[in-house]
Amino acid sequence: MFTAVLQALGMAFAMGWEILWPLILGFALSAVIQAIVSRREMSRLLPDDSPRSLGIALALGAASSSCSYAAVAIARSVFRKGANFTAAMTFEMASTNLVLELSIIIVVLMGWQFMAAEAIAAPIMVAILALLFRTFLRSHLVREAKEQADKGITGRMEGHADMDMSVPAEGSLWQRIASDNGLTAISHYFVMDWAAVWMDIVGGLIIAGAIAAWVPPDVWQGFFLTNHPALAMLWGPIVGPLVAIISFVCSVGNIPLAAVLWNGGISFGGVLAFILADLIVLPILNIYRKYYGWRMAIFLLVTFYIAMAAAAFIVEILFGLAGLVPRERHALVVEASITWNYTTWLNIAFLVLAAILVWRFFKTGGVDMLRMMNRPARGGEVHHAH
Repeated sequence: MFTAVLQALGMAFAMGWEILWPLILGFALSAVIQAIVSRREMSRLLPDDSPRSLGIALALGAASSSCSYAAVAIARSVFRKGANFTAAMTFEMASTNLVLELSIIIVVLMGWQFMAAEAIAAPIMVAILALLFRTFLRSHLVREAKEQADKGITGRMEGHADMDMSVPAEGSLWQRIASDNGLTAISHYFVMDWAAVWMDIVGGLIIAGAIAAWVPPDVWQGFFLTNHPALAMLWGPIVGPLVAIISFVCSVGNIPLAAVLWNGGISFGGVLAFILADLIVLPILNIYRKYYGWRMAIFLLVTFYIAMAAAAFIVEILFGLAGLVPRERHALVVEASITWNYTTWLNIAFLVLAAILVWRFFKTGGVDMLRMMNRPARGGEVHHAH
């Protein structure tokens, strides 16, 4: 038993080592984007569920933090301030499925085909969700959700969601980034985003390591109907979200587990559905209940599930017709070992970058802001330190 645990932890550490530099790069780029894109105008920019508003919501979400809990809290915040509910949910989906760090990790662990499929599936999922909302979402249910949201019941990452440290649009883009305020904002977003998702990343790695080490391949092959390709194509998008719901892992933390599931035999669409389903894991469903009430929480579970599964199935069909579904199942799930290769050198270089950003974070009052992450900020916004 002890040997099995060590094996699982070793594989988890090895996967973590492989994705360390992409994570630092992704979070650094995300911090730069957040530092130059203001959240203050979001409610005004999302007044309805028109294609234009939903497109803006997708863009704003892609420029946001990848933390699922922060995304859910921000969506409630803009909804309370007058944003359309469908647009707020679109922002939420984009911020966990279209962000840079997610794309980089998918490429490193699974390949560019999965990253491209994810980027295509997310807008399709939003389009399906918008149709479902227009067809089934009643105004009285939205009113009930608004009344519940206005109670301000705490979920997770409320302070993180309230932060708006973006730099005023003065001067060139480089001047804004390289200014004192810009560098401070970047360092704060970088550390805050790591603090928001580190438990999901560690949890995802440990779960992925345990499953890779302990679950025999034939168990997955039987569960995912690998020997029946036509049925597997239908079954994968259905079961993928179910695995996500009970895994408790969200944000970028579910990509290592997605790699293990792909190696285990789940269909291409099943992997996509699993990755897309990070917004219906059990802890987040409980937050929906607190934010919007039981009825809306159930409505979101059902409509999100349908949209995720349908989008994943559609993209699998499209990629299958285009011959883009990988034939080999060789996602990067490595044994516990570290060698002096390009990954190690990149990790060292990016750890130096992370150290510089962390140093500036502590130097510019970041500790006080870190304490605010799990409680609402006074006045509804946190501004950057000067």
